[in-house]
Amino acid sequence: MSSKNLLVELFVEELPPKALKKLGESFAAALASSLKSAGLAPADTVVTAYASPRRLAAHVTAVAAVAADKPVMQKLMPVAVGLDANGNATPALLKKLAALGADASAVAGLRRENDGKAEILFYDSLAKGATLAEGLQKAVEAALAALPIPKVMTYQLADGWSSVNFVRPAHALVALHGADVVPVSVLGLNSGNITQGHRFEAAVPQVVIADADSYAATLLRDGAVIASFAERRAEIARQLEAAAAKAGGKPIDDEALLDEVTALVERPNVLIGQFEEEFLAVPQECLILTMKANQKYFPLLDAAGKLTNKFLVVSNISPTDASAVIGGNERVVRPRLADAKFFFDQDRKKSLESRVAGLAKVVYHNKLGTQGERMQRVAAIARAIAEALGGGELVQHAEQAAVLAKADLLTDMVGEFPELQGIMGRYYAQHDGLNVDVADAVEDHYKPRFAGDSLPRGRVGTVVALADKLETLVGMFGIGQIPTGDRDPFALRRHALGVIRMLSEGDLNLAVDGLLAGVFAQFTGIEGFQANPLALADFIYDRLAGSLREQGYTAQEVDAVVSQRPQRLGDIPKRLAAVRAFSALPEAAALAAANKRVGNILKKVDGSVEANVDSALLKEGAEIALHAALVEVVPQADAAFVTGDYTESLTALAALRTPVDAFFDGVMVNADDPALRANRLGLLAKLHAAMNQVADLSKLSA
Repeated sequence: MSSKNLLVELFVEELPPKALKKLGESFAAALASSLKSAGLAPADTVVTAYASPRRLAAHVTAVAAVAADKPVMQKLMPVAVGLDANGNATPALLKKLAALGADASAVAGLRRENDGKAEILFYDSLAKGATLAEGLQKAVEAALAALPIPKVMTYQLADGWSSVNFVRPAHALVALHGADVVPVSVLGLNSGNITQGHRFEAAVPQVVIADADSYAATLLRDGAVIASFAERRAEIARQLEAAAAKAGGKPIDDEALLDEVTALVERPNVLIGQFEEEFLAVPQECLILTMKANQKYFPLLDAAGKLTNKFLVVSNISPTDASAVIGGNERVVRPRLADAKFFFDQDRKKSLESRVAGLAKVVYHNKLGTQGERMQRVAAIARAIAEALGGGELVQHAEQAAVLAKADLLTDMVGEFPELQGIMGRYYAQHDGLNVDVADAVEDHYKPRFAGDSLPRGRVGTVVALADKLETLVGMFGIGQIPTGDRDPFALRRHALGVIRMLSEGDLNLAVDGLLAGVFAQFTGIEGFQANPLALADFIYDRLAGSLREQGYTAQEVDAVVSQRPQRLGDIPKRLAAVRAFSALPEAAALAAANKRVGNILKKVDGSVEANVDSALLKEGAEIALHAALVEVVPQADAAFVTGDYTESLTALAALRTPVDAFFDGVMVNADDPALRANRLGLLAKLHAAMNQVADLSKLSA
């Protein structure tokens, strides 16, 4: 059975650049998966994906011309139904065999097997393996159906009557098994070995692919196209670095932009352009954004990370004289930069403070009022947090920053570039002569904006960022906008993680429950608002647990600490370290199991159990010994806990193992005497409280 390498290419009009990488990967993966399922490609086949602006392709190794025959075991019916008393086939059996393409001659070869209830007849046969033409037809159809297409379009085929739906009009299909064309038809196209190269720079109008293995090399030679997305991306990155070094700068680091530009060109050519230095008076974030978002340019930075007046263009053509291309790009970018300069100059004619009143006309949410009302809530929350963290000047600056934080939403620059909200607010606050901490906080109150983003750079920014995120969380939970599954339109999970990071990494002396209660108090009087601090606390601690597991802590360690709902999140790393150290002690497993047992006993008691012990009611030697051990150990553990030495607090509990084991071996907790039983339960409650201060040790029990 011959096997050769396979090449499939679909040649189309320009594909959506932001989706191209995923489209290429999906096409190759789905095609190979379907071929494997059909038995036409081995499990270890090597799949290479290709994707350029006008093509999706896949190279698959060791593809068979015909799949191997497969043994098929068909369960028929019980022997008692299929054969009569003389062992002859019944009409029911003959009918079943006929449906499978067999006749009475197959009866003698039927296999019998007992399924535990009755003896069953089985028909064993060989199913012919699929041919490559059959398998590839299904594979290409499946690959196209599985593409993560952002939006399909309908277009007519060449006959003028038929129409198909696809992401872009398709013009050619290549399917080669070695050098042989595999007959496949999709989207009104029949497969062949001809494709097209670069629109302007191909050496020939039609590129003929001799065989599957020469695809990439032939496209590069005759079509002036680098077919591989990864190779094209690497070539762009190489040229960017070389051009930047020549221009005396470094290109801005933007992986998403690099991916998008890779999806826009077939054979990249990086050129250096420049603009007038007067535009550098505009904040560099504005210039960088307009060059990246609108023109797909790579701005150049100097060694200090400051924007220069040069930029890099990734062109799709390579003329001998590139001056016309460079000049055209310079002419195109100039009006964009001029607009940014105009917006910046106009915005500075009004102070941020003068814009605050306008927030009352901007709807925040139809159930939560305007941005002006939201600003008042955030300012009140910020004031309360600042007072809890020290008061004084912090309160004044935090409240001022909270009032001004959203004012830049009403500026022309942010209206044109919403991504600059906060950033422009900081520039305008500096222009207004405001305190540097206040100006920084206006920008930083959005932080952290995403996973791995930096935290606010100062205490004022931290206070306002906390207030802003907590107001969003409480507001949305109060009106029932709680994330479900993958849906999180208000990014509440990200807001919760931001709150967690600021409280934890900043080691802020703020209790979670008290913090939430203060925020909920700001929403009184809003129609339809339901205060549900417990649900929001659950949400925050769930996000905390997930974050800690991602950081490398085990599920048991995380559950032990987070289940106790520590109010000061800055303590959590120390608690986790203490739990990990405790788990390494030889006494840990026995104490964790004992703690779980104690918890189960106390749960079964009606009402609450007070951790009080009357020493006069201690009768058994084991309970006397346990009480004595608690009297000695608990003060040590408590003292270490108060000072924040959680490792020492847990380590002190190791001395309880022997008396705890002896207690459970020799003492009946549920004694007939009510007073004796209550005293022993009180002893266990005292033990339980001592063992669960730092973490719920029962979670460490296997």
